[in-house]
Amino acid sequence: MDIGFKSIEIGGKIVENRLFLAPMAGLGHVALRQLILEFGGPGLLFTGMCSAKAVPSENPEVSHVYKFRKQELKHLVCQIFGSDPKDMVKAAKRIEQEGFFGVDLNFGCSVAAICKKGCGAALLKTPDIAVKIVEQVKKAVSIPVFVKFRIGWEPDIAMVKATAKKFENAGADLLVFHPRIAPDRRTRPPKWEYIAIVKKAVSVPVFGNGNILSKADMEQMVKKTLCDGVSIGRLAIAKPWIFSLWTNQLKNYDNIYHHTAIRMTDLLLQHYGEFIGVKFFKKWAPYFSANFKFSHAINKKLLYNNSMDEIRKCIEKIFQNTPEIAKKPNQNIFL
Repeated sequence: MDIGFKSIEIGGKIVENRLFLAPMAGLGHVALRQLILEFGGPGLLFTGMCSAKAVPSENPEVSHVYKFRKQELKHLVCQIFGSDPKDMVKAAKRIEQEGFFGVDLNFGCSVAAICKKGCGAALLKTPDIAVKIVEQVKKAVSIPVFVKFRIGWEPDIAMVKATAKKFENAGADLLVFHPRIAPDRRTRPPKWEYIAIVKKAVSVPVFGNGNILSKADMEQMVKKTLCDGVSIGRLAIAKPWIFSLWTNQLKNYDNIYHHTAIRMTDLLLQHYGEFIGVKFFKKWAPYFSANFKFSHAINKKLLYNNSMDEIRKCIEKIFQNTPEIAKKPNQNIFL
Protein backbone atom coordinates (compact mmCIF):
# COMPACT_ATOMS: atom_id res chain seq x y z
CA MET A 1 0.00 0.00 0.00
CA ASP A 2 1.74 3.14 -1.20
CA ILE A 3 -0.67 5.78 0.15
CA GLY A 4 2.23 7.49 1.90
CA PHE A 5 3.86 8.17 -1.48
CA LYS A 6 0.86 9.66 -3.31
CA SER A 7 0.35 13.41 -3.44
CA ILE A 8 -3.13 14.88 -3.10
CA GLU A 9 -4.74 18.20 -4.04
CA ILE A 10 -6.74 19.91 -1.30
CA GLY A 11 -8.50 23.17 -2.06
CA GLY A 12 -6.10 23.90 -4.91
CA LYS A 13 -2.96 23.10 -2.87
CA ILE A 14 -0.77 20.04 -3.34
CA VAL A 15 0.22 17.91 -0.33
CA GLU A 16 3.07 15.47 -0.87
CA ASN A 17 1.52 12.45 0.85
CA ARG A 18 -1.68 11.17 2.45
CA LEU A 19 -0.57 10.46 6.01
CA PHE A 20 -1.74 13.25 8.32
CA LEU A 21 -1.46 13.91 12.03
CA ALA A 22 -5.00 13.73 13.36
CA PRO A 23 -6.64 16.82 14.84
CA MET A 24 -6.60 16.21 18.62
CA ALA A 25 -6.96 18.10 21.88
CA GLY A 26 -4.06 18.66 24.28
CA LEU A 27 -1.57 16.46 22.43
CA GLY A 28 -0.77 17.97 19.01
CA HIS A 29 1.25 20.82 20.51
CA VAL A 30 4.20 22.60 18.91
CA ALA A 31 6.82 20.43 20.67
CA LEU A 32 5.32 17.20 19.34
CA ARG A 33 4.93 18.68 15.87
CA GLN A 34 8.56 19.82 15.81
CA LEU A 35 9.68 16.34 16.82
CA ILE A 36 7.55 14.78 14.08
CA LEU A 37 9.04 17.13 11.48
CA GLU A 38 12.57 16.40 12.70
CA PHE A 39 11.93 12.77 11.82
CA GLY A 40 10.03 13.79 8.65
CA GLY A 41 7.23 12.26 6.61
CA PRO A 42 3.83 13.79 7.49
CA GLY A 43 1.68 15.18 4.71
CA LEU A 44 0.03 17.66 7.08
CA LEU A 45 0.07 18.46 10.79
CA PHE A 46 -2.82 19.81 12.86
CA THR A 47 -2.72 22.03 15.93
CA GLY A 48 -4.53 21.21 19.14
CA MET A 49 -8.07 22.50 19.60
CA CYS A 50 -8.11 26.30 19.61
CA SER A 51 -11.13 28.25 20.82
CA ALA A 52 -12.57 30.30 17.97
CA LYS A 53 -13.50 33.02 20.46
CA ALA A 54 -9.89 33.29 21.64
CA VAL A 55 -7.97 32.99 18.35
CA PRO A 56 -8.52 36.56 17.02
CA SER A 57 -6.74 38.04 20.06
CA GLU A 58 -4.40 35.16 20.95
CA ASN A 59 -0.67 35.81 21.36
CA PRO A 60 1.28 32.80 20.03
CA GLU A 61 4.19 33.73 22.30
CA VAL A 62 1.99 33.24 25.37
CA SER A 63 -0.73 30.77 24.33
CA HIS A 64 -0.25 27.09 25.16
CA VAL A 65 -2.48 25.98 22.25
CA TYR A 66 -2.35 28.65 19.53
CA LYS A 67 1.42 28.30 19.38
CA PHE A 68 3.42 27.53 16.26
CA ARG A 69 6.73 27.94 14.46
CA LYS A 70 6.75 29.95 11.24
CA GLN A 71 8.69 27.21 9.45
CA GLU A 72 5.90 24.66 10.06
CA LEU A 73 3.02 26.80 8.77
CA LYS A 74 3.22 25.42 5.21
CA HIS A 75 2.47 21.95 6.68
CA LEU A 76 0.09 23.10 9.41
CA VAL A 77 -3.71 23.23 9.70
CA CYS A 78 -5.18 25.15 12.64
CA GLN A 79 -8.01 23.34 14.39
CA ILE A 80 -10.77 25.48 15.89
CA PHE A 81 -13.94 24.82 17.86
CA GLY A 82 -16.95 27.03 18.46
CA SER A 83 -20.71 27.20 18.04
CA ASP A 84 -21.16 30.69 16.58
CA PRO A 85 -20.51 31.05 12.83
CA LYS A 86 -19.31 34.64 13.36
CA ASP A 87 -16.68 33.52 15.89
CA MET A 88 -15.51 30.77 13.56
CA VAL A 89 -15.21 33.20 10.64
CA LYS A 90 -13.17 35.69 12.69
CA ALA A 91 -10.83 32.93 13.82
CA ALA A 92 -10.46 31.55 10.29
CA LYS A 93 -9.51 34.98 8.97
CA ARG A 94 -6.75 35.32 11.59
CA ILE A 95 -5.53 31.82 10.73
CA GLU A 96 -5.33 32.72 7.04
CA GLN A 97 -3.44 35.93 7.85
CA GLU A 98 -0.87 33.97 9.88
CA GLY A 99 -0.06 31.80 6.85
CA PHE A 100 -1.43 28.40 7.91
CA PHE A 101 -2.01 25.79 5.21
CA GLY A 102 -5.67 25.54 6.18
CA VAL A 103 -8.32 25.67 8.90
CA ASP A 104 -10.00 22.65 10.48
CA LEU A 105 -13.52 22.92 11.89
CA ASN A 106 -13.98 20.53 14.80
CA PHE A 107 -17.35 18.80 14.92
CA GLY A 108 -15.89 15.63 16.42
CA CYS A 109 -14.78 16.33 20.00
CA SER A 110 -17.12 14.52 22.42
CA VAL A 111 -15.55 15.71 25.68
CA ALA A 112 -18.34 16.86 28.01
CA ALA A 113 -16.82 20.30 28.68
CA ILE A 114 -16.79 21.06 24.93
CA CYS A 115 -20.21 19.59 24.17
CA LYS A 116 -21.84 21.48 27.06
CA LYS A 117 -20.87 24.68 25.25
CA GLY A 118 -22.66 23.46 22.12
CA CYS A 119 -19.33 22.90 20.36
CA GLY A 120 -17.54 19.88 18.87
CA ALA A 121 -19.73 16.81 18.41
CA ALA A 122 -22.69 18.64 20.01
CA LEU A 123 -23.10 20.46 16.69
CA LEU A 124 -23.98 17.13 15.05
CA LYS A 125 -27.27 17.33 17.00
CA THR A 126 -27.99 20.55 15.08
CA PRO A 127 -26.20 19.87 11.79
CA ASP A 128 -27.69 22.93 10.08
CA ILE A 129 -25.58 25.16 12.38
CA ALA A 130 -22.49 23.11 11.58
CA VAL A 131 -23.22 23.41 7.86
CA LYS A 132 -23.72 27.17 8.23
CA ILE A 133 -20.30 27.42 9.92
CA VAL A 134 -18.65 25.57 7.02
CA GLU A 135 -20.44 27.72 4.47
CA GLN A 136 -19.54 31.04 6.10
CA VAL A 137 -15.91 30.09 6.81
CA LYS A 138 -15.46 28.93 3.22
CA LYS A 139 -16.78 32.26 1.92
CA ALA A 140 -14.50 34.20 4.28
CA VAL A 141 -11.12 32.58 3.50
CA SER A 142 -9.22 31.26 0.51
CA ILE A 143 -7.22 28.58 2.38
CA PRO A 144 -8.49 24.96 2.41
CA VAL A 145 -11.31 24.22 4.85
CA PHE A 146 -11.21 20.84 6.64
CA VAL A 147 -14.06 19.30 8.63
CA LYS A 148 -13.45 16.74 11.39
CA PHE A 149 -16.63 14.91 12.44
CA ARG A 150 -18.03 11.72 13.92
CA ILE A 151 -21.00 9.51 13.09
CA GLY A 152 -23.15 11.63 15.39
CA TRP A 153 -25.04 10.62 18.51
CA GLU A 154 -26.83 7.62 17.00
CA PRO A 155 -25.51 5.08 14.44
CA ASP A 156 -27.77 6.50 11.72
CA ILE A 157 -26.26 5.71 8.31
CA ALA A 158 -28.69 7.95 6.42
CA MET A 159 -27.83 10.91 8.68
CA VAL A 160 -24.08 10.32 8.23
CA LYS A 161 -24.43 10.36 4.44
CA ALA A 162 -26.66 13.42 4.46
CA THR A 163 -24.36 15.35 6.83
CA ALA A 164 -21.25 14.53 4.80
CA LYS A 165 -22.97 15.67 1.61
CA LYS A 166 -24.09 18.91 3.28
CA PHE A 167 -20.54 19.62 4.42
CA GLU A 168 -19.31 19.10 0.85
CA ASN A 169 -22.01 21.36 -0.61
CA ALA A 170 -21.17 24.03 1.98
CA GLY A 171 -17.59 24.12 0.69
CA ALA A 172 -15.52 21.69 2.77
CA ASP A 173 -12.34 20.78 0.88
CA LEU A 174 -11.63 17.61 2.87
CA LEU A 175 -13.47 15.53 5.47
CA VAL A 176 -11.63 13.83 8.35
CA PHE A 177 -14.07 11.19 9.57
CA HIS A 178 -13.91 9.37 12.91
CA PRO A 179 -16.47 6.53 12.70
CA ARG A 180 -17.68 6.37 16.29
CA ILE A 181 -20.81 7.81 17.85
CA ALA A 182 -20.08 10.61 20.31
CA PRO A 183 -21.14 8.78 23.50
CA ASP A 184 -18.73 5.91 22.76
CA ARG A 185 -15.53 7.93 23.01
CA ARG A 186 -13.21 4.90 22.64
CA THR A 187 -15.21 2.26 24.50
CA ARG A 188 -16.08 0.38 21.29
CA PRO A 189 -14.18 -0.24 18.05
CA PRO A 190 -14.69 2.35 15.29
CA LYS A 191 -17.09 1.37 12.52
CA TRP A 192 -14.70 1.54 9.57
CA GLU A 193 -17.54 0.54 7.22
CA TYR A 194 -19.01 4.00 7.82
CA ILE A 195 -15.87 5.55 6.30
CA ALA A 196 -16.69 3.71 3.06
CA ILE A 197 -20.23 5.09 3.22
CA VAL A 198 -18.97 8.67 3.61
CA LYS A 199 -16.44 8.15 0.82
CA LYS A 200 -19.20 7.04 -1.58
CA ALA A 201 -21.47 9.92 -0.57
CA VAL A 202 -19.09 12.78 -1.50
CA SER A 203 -16.56 13.72 -4.17
CA VAL A 204 -14.15 15.66 -1.92
CA PRO A 205 -11.30 13.69 -0.28
CA VAL A 206 -12.20 11.67 2.82
CA PHE A 207 -9.55 10.71 5.37
CA GLY A 208 -10.21 7.85 7.76
CA ASN A 209 -9.40 8.06 11.46
CA GLY A 210 -9.68 5.61 14.35
CA ASN A 211 -7.62 2.74 15.82
CA ILE A 212 -4.65 2.89 13.47
CA LEU A 213 -2.04 1.18 15.64
CA SER A 214 0.11 -0.51 12.98
CA LYS A 215 0.91 -0.31 9.29
CA ALA A 216 -1.32 -3.35 8.77
CA ASP A 217 -4.21 -1.40 10.33
CA MET A 218 -3.58 1.52 8.01
CA GLU A 219 -3.45 -0.73 4.94
CA GLN A 220 -6.61 -2.55 6.01
CA MET A 221 -8.51 0.70 6.52
CA VAL A 222 -7.56 1.97 3.06
CA LYS A 223 -8.38 -1.38 1.44
CA LYS A 224 -11.76 -1.74 3.17
CA THR A 225 -12.97 1.83 2.84
CA LEU A 226 -11.15 3.23 -0.22
CA CYS A 227 -10.56 6.40 1.81
CA ASP A 228 -8.23 8.97 0.25
CA GLY A 229 -5.82 9.06 3.18
CA VAL A 230 -5.31 8.27 6.84
CA SER A 231 -5.38 10.60 9.83
CA ILE A 232 -3.15 9.14 12.57
CA GLY A 233 -3.78 10.10 16.18
CA ARG A 234 -2.62 8.10 19.21
CA LEU A 235 0.00 6.13 17.29
CA ALA A 236 1.69 9.37 16.19
CA ILE A 237 1.81 10.52 19.83
CA ALA A 238 3.39 7.24 20.88
CA LYS A 239 5.75 7.05 17.89
CA PRO A 240 6.44 10.52 16.45
CA TRP A 241 8.66 8.89 13.82
CA ILE A 242 5.79 6.83 12.36
CA PHE A 243 5.31 9.08 9.31
CA SER A 244 9.01 8.89 8.52
CA LEU A 245 9.01 5.11 8.95
CA TRP A 246 5.97 4.55 6.72
CA THR A 247 7.31 6.81 3.96
CA ASN A 248 10.75 5.12 4.03
CA GLN A 249 12.53 8.29 5.20
CA LEU A 250 13.71 7.06 8.60
CA LYS A 251 17.49 6.87 8.50
CA ASN A 252 18.39 5.57 11.94
CA TYR A 253 16.15 3.39 14.09
CA ASP A 254 18.79 2.61 16.74
CA ASN A 255 17.98 4.02 20.19
CA ILE A 256 14.95 5.78 18.75
CA TYR A 257 12.83 5.39 21.90
CA HIS A 258 15.54 6.82 24.14
CA HIS A 259 16.25 9.64 21.69
CA THR A 260 12.55 10.48 21.40
CA ALA A 261 11.96 10.69 25.15
CA ILE A 262 14.97 12.93 25.77
CA ARG A 263 14.27 15.12 22.74
CA MET A 264 10.69 15.60 23.91
CA THR A 265 11.96 16.99 27.22
CA ASP A 266 14.23 19.41 25.32
CA LEU A 267 11.45 20.69 23.06
CA LEU A 268 8.90 21.04 25.86
CA LEU A 269 11.34 23.10 27.89
CA GLN A 270 12.19 25.22 24.84
CA HIS A 271 8.57 26.02 23.98
CA TYR A 272 6.81 25.97 27.36
CA GLY A 273 9.32 26.24 30.18
CA GLU A 274 9.62 24.01 33.23
CA PHE A 275 6.14 24.07 34.81
CA ILE A 276 3.98 23.65 31.67
CA GLY A 277 6.65 21.49 30.04
CA VAL A 278 6.44 18.94 32.86
CA LYS A 279 2.62 18.97 32.69
CA PHE A 280 2.71 18.31 28.94
CA PHE A 281 5.33 15.57 29.36
CA LYS A 282 3.04 13.80 31.82
CA LYS A 283 0.20 13.95 29.26
CA TRP A 284 2.53 12.43 26.68
CA ALA A 285 4.10 9.79 28.97
CA PRO A 286 1.24 7.22 28.84
CA TYR A 287 1.33 7.21 25.03
CA PHE A 288 5.09 6.78 24.96
CA SER A 289 4.98 4.12 27.68
CA ALA A 290 2.37 2.20 25.65
CA ASN A 291 5.17 1.16 23.29
CA PHE A 292 6.63 -1.21 25.87
CA LYS A 293 5.63 -4.62 27.15
CA PHE A 294 5.55 -3.43 30.77
CA SER A 295 3.95 -0.12 29.87
CA HIS A 296 2.13 0.52 33.16
CA ALA A 297 5.32 0.18 35.20
CA ILE A 298 7.27 2.51 32.91
CA ASN A 299 4.46 5.04 32.87
CA LYS A 300 4.27 4.99 36.67
CA LYS A 301 8.02 5.73 36.90
CA LEU A 302 7.78 8.65 34.46
CA LEU A 303 4.74 10.20 36.13
CA TYR A 304 6.36 10.06 39.58
CA ASN A 305 8.77 12.90 38.70
CA ASN A 306 7.99 16.58 39.17
CA SER A 307 10.82 18.34 37.35
CA MET A 308 12.30 17.94 33.90
CA ASP A 309 15.67 17.10 35.42
CA GLU A 310 14.09 14.26 37.41
CA ILE A 311 12.27 13.06 34.29
CA ARG A 312 15.52 12.98 32.29
CA LYS A 313 17.29 11.01 35.04
CA CYS A 314 14.36 8.59 35.08
CA ILE A 315 14.55 8.16 31.29
CA GLU A 316 18.28 7.42 31.50
CA LYS A 317 17.64 4.82 34.19
CA ILE A 318 14.83 3.17 32.20
CA PHE A 319 17.06 2.89 29.12
CA GLN A 320 20.12 1.49 30.86
CA ASN A 321 18.63 -1.76 29.57
CA THR A 322 16.20 -1.01 26.73
CA PRO A 323 12.71 -2.17 27.74
CA GLU A 324 11.06 -4.89 25.68
CA ILE A 325 8.98 -3.38 22.87
CA ALA A 326 5.34 -4.47 22.53
CA LYS A 327 4.06 -5.71 19.17
CA LYS A 328 1.41 -2.98 19.25
CA PRO A 329 1.02 -0.03 21.63
CA ASN A 330 -1.03 -0.93 24.71
CA GLN A 331 -4.37 0.82 24.08
CA ASN A 332 -5.51 0.35 27.66
CA ILE A 333 -2.93 2.78 29.00
CA PHE A 334 -4.09 5.71 26.89
CA LEU A 335 -7.82 5.30 26.57
